[in-house]
Amino acid sequence: MTVLTEKSERASPYMFTANESWSRIGNERSRGSTLIRYLLASAACLMAFLASPPGSYAQVPTYEFTPVESSIKFGVESSVSIQGVFEKWNASIKFSSRDIRSAVLDIEIEAGSVNTGSHMKDNKLKGKDFFNARESPLITFKSTKIVQTGPYTFDIEGNFTIRGVTKTEKLTLTSDSKGTPTGSLDGTMAFDRKEYGMTSGIPFIKIANRVEVNVRLKWRRVSGPPPIFQQ
Repeated sequence: MTVLTEKSERASPYMFTANESWSRIGNERSRGSTLIRYLLASAACLMAFLASPPGSYAQVPTYEFTPVESSIKFGVESSVSIQGVFEKWNASIKFSSRDIRSAVLDIEIEAGSVNTGSHMKDNKLKGKDFFNARESPLITFKSTKIVQTGPYTFDIEGNFTIRGVTKTEKLTLTSDSKGTPTGSLDGTMAFDRKEYGMTSGIPFIKIANRVEVNVRLKWRRVSGPPPIFQQ
């Protein structure tokens, strides 16, 4: 009985060591399987993220202007009224993020579409002394910086080009709403015509140098969330 007990006692540590080894191997295999499943799941999520359309994970506001309800007008103080509209133009606003400051406003006007209600004035303005529409058919404004000055007001700096001359000008805009599906922007920009080479006048008509442009843009949000305002 004593011999058998001694053998049993001597054998039990080896048996315990063997069981412990198998248990450790099992744990390592379990951890390895868990790690593999985690890596496979992560890879699947990454592939799904890359395959999904950009708008699904980085939506930005998308807007369009409705020309029928919008207008671009101009006026200059003179001894005879000189005011008119541009009948052909295109405008867009694009966002790179929801931040209102990321917006870029782009306006393109056909100089030859000027309409003052007088053929004589129209032809004079289209000519080389003023818009020079034949050689420089487009008048453009592209924003470079947007600063929110109030809950509904903005100062928009941009590159203004007319007669092939480009200078920095500021367009002051007021929005009638924010966060809504539709709304309108009303803005004013003034420039000195002589700085753009329009140094001539019209016979028998006294014309001021300051030209004022008034913009009204009716917009609607096509997709994406509304922009985030600073105020």
